[in-house]
Amino acid sequence: MALDPRTPVLVGVGQVTERPDGSRPVTERVEPVELMARALLVAAADCAGGGAGDRLLARARSLRIMVPLSWRYINPGLLVAERLGVSPAELALTAIGGNNPQTVVSLTARAIAAGDLDVALLAGAESTYTRIAARRDPERPILPWTVQSPETPEPVRLGVDRPAVTEVELACGLDRPIHVYPLFENALRAAAGEGIDEHQTKVSEMWARFSEVAAGNPYAWSPGARTAEELRTVGPSNRMVSFPYPKFFNANDRVDQGAALILCSVEAARAAGVPEDRWVFPLSGADAHDHWFLSHRDDLHSSPAIRLAGAAALRLAGVAIDEIAHIDLYSCFPCAVQIAAHEFGLPIDDPDRPLTVTGGLGFAGGPGNNYVSHSIATMADRLRGDPGSFGLVTGLGWYVTKHAAGVWSTTPPPTGFAFHCPQDEVDALPQRAPASEFEGDATVETYTVIHGPDGGPERAIVALLTR
Repeated sequence: MALDPRTPVLVGVGQVTERPDGSRPVTERVEPVELMARALLVAAADCAGGGAGDRLLARARSLRIMVPLSWRYINPGLLVAERLGVSPAELALTAIGGNNPQTVVSLTARAIAAGDLDVALLAGAESTYTRIAARRDPERPILPWTVQSPETPEPVRLGVDRPAVTEVELACGLDRPIHVYPLFENALRAAAGEGIDEHQTKVSEMWARFSEVAAGNPYAWSPGARTAEELRTVGPSNRMVSFPYPKFFNANDRVDQGAALILCSVEAARAAGVPEDRWVFPLSGADAHDHWFLSHRDDLHSSPAIRLAGAAALRLAGVAIDEIAHIDLYSCFPCAVQIAAHEFGLPIDDPDRPLTVTGGLGFAGGPGNNYVSHSIATMADRLRGDPGSFGLVTGLGWYVTKHAAGVWSTTPPPTGFAFHCPQDEVDALPQRAPASEFEGDATVETYTVIHGPDGGPERAIVALLTR
């Protein structure tokens, strides 16, 4: 079957991990835009074909950046383009959200298929490890990173920034992931009818399997495998953060990592001379968000949006979940993996089909909004080594709020890339009405206890049902 020349294809992937190095001062460590540029150069080399990647860099019409959190840039794409010596017509910047790499892949694939783009570069990076190291240095060194002038041209915006919680939720302490995700975990435990020790054992065994995958990942920030007992045992190096999550159960955002993807049309890949054994096709994608605010959701142990989006992505790719050989479920916290696995009908303890290809955000690293660029890059290598197999990647933004799913393969889609957003179906599902002024008898749905830096409890958050 002849391939449509407009078929989108991933031809180059790059990852960089700037590990801690006590032999040089923190001021010599690189800023996020430098990591992005390096990752794109690695992705260009990954295209092979005797300079094929360089030809695609020069030809790129769009450079799409996952917004960094560790340093504020007005237009980071401009700085990356300058470092690479390229001049894309479009410089774009995403909104906040760990769903964005897969979401932007789907957006880009659709534009390529429609003939609106030939070559696009996707990149993101964080240097949070360095930022925190500089703050903790007694000398308080000033990082010599780029500060763009107020006159810097604004980038094209991808996605919409919107508050993650209501004012009432914020006033209750739901101001960051480490305070919110434990609520989902305890809701999962209650829904399963499990005791605390029983559930912690199950979760720690799942997380230990993730650490084993990270141990084989050359780009992982924390590549050492850990035992389940080590992960669940609270102690000086694994203090309780927010019950039931000790430190090892949290995403590790204190990393310096970057990743990049080169997407183009089949026509552009051939013109550049990219060998076909480098080609990995996005077959399908789907995006949706759950009822936006926590207090509006019908329960705190499921995700209708990932269920419907995931089913759409599989259906459009023409595969069933049992045909997916390689999987990477977004893994900021154990509850995110469990919820997605349940909605896809996946066991969390299948030794032959781990739910991560990288090791997850706790062990491979959680570079802000850009983790899924790493999972897609790792997935591409996995699929190249297993031609004809299928891979599933999911992304997640905010508080099990925004979801993206994508199916990938070295086998091209028979009818082209397909995308669906089942948002209308999600919006039609039952919602709860917040009752912030309620007084009377109520039932505890879930809870967490937030602990301070010394490990001691500081505050409790309880979610109650009025009936």
